[in-house]
Amino acid sequence: MSQTTPRTATPPAPDLTVSPSRRTPGERPGDPTRVDVAHTVTVPAAPAVVFALLAAVERWPLIFPPTVHARVLERAPEGGGPERLQLWATANGGVRTWTSRRLLDPARQRISFGQDRPVAPIAAMGGEWIVRPVAGGSEVMLTHVYAAVDDDAETLAWLEKAVDGNSRAELAALAEAARDAGTGRDTGFTFRDSLRIDGTAAAVHAFLDRAEHWAERLPHVARVKLTEDLPGVQILEMDTRTADGSSHTTRSVRVCAAPHSIHYKQLVTPALLRVHTGSWLLTEDGDGGVTATAEHTVVLATDAIGRVLGPDATEERARAFVRDALGRNSSATLRQAKAFVEGTTGA
Repeated sequence: MSQTTPRTATPPAPDLTVSPSRRTPGERPGDPTRVDVAHTVTVPAAPAVVFALLAAVERWPLIFPPTVHARVLERAPEGGGPERLQLWATANGGVRTWTSRRLLDPARQRISFGQDRPVAPIAAMGGEWIVRPVAGGSEVMLTHVYAAVDDDAETLAWLEKAVDGNSRAELAALAEAARDAGTGRDTGFTFRDSLRIDGTAAAVHAFLDRAEHWAERLPHVARVKLTEDLPGVQILEMDTRTADGSSHTTRSVRVCAAPHSIHYKQLVTPALLRVHTGSWLLTEDGDGGVTATAEHTVVLATDAIGRVLGPDATEERARAFVRDALGRNSSATLRQAKAFVEGTTGA
């Protein structure tokens, strides 16, 4: 495991500009007004590096703060082409999900996108990522074209705020990710813990899904608040006890797909982590049992290592500390799930 000198200063803010929104009438009588807006950032990385980050949509939760989970439904062929995907993302404090079609054009370094079936009150939503070479790196333009059903003023204001806020957050995060990728720096890693449970995937999923009961069922959980405004999309706030007796608060969005998976992203993370995404994955073995796997992918906040672990702490020590802390809690959850399901089923 390589050792990297922690950052001692916050990277400079990216050079981000916004083109004013333009509103144009609908193409046909009765069509809603179309709003066009563009956000632009310059980054010190080659266009090929930036385009690769944008093309790898399944890694977007690690790059873009608003993106919670991404699933490719139809993958583009090598060399570019059309693909279809589903995204879950935060917007104005809530969570939304939609399916989109994208067209990847590596030769021109462009990715166009548009929502498949916009849900009212959104009438249309699409845009394009455009990567251009500039002196010392790349210019990235993110454009959006959208419309609200019946030109509803309140919806248009909500969309304007959501598009602007998410675009700014995404471009700033893309600049940092491209900067790290361009220098070969990688502070992220993935690890897993698994346990076989006698029972069905549905029974284990039910234990993991109903996290509002975790304060009663899991010794390391002190407090839980769970909301589920969209079926299968949860916001989970939790106080977790640590090995030294203290506790920390996390807030996550969870995408629950019974009976085989729960994917989540922490919106409020411990001090050592810049990003933390995870999954509960359940696979039945055909012999009356299920393998339950807790998977974590994290990106270290390297500038916090000295503050949290001491001035002499290394990145290697931080990785080991995070692996131990997260693995200990998720393994404890798996053991409690095993005891609960096997006790409930009588296995």
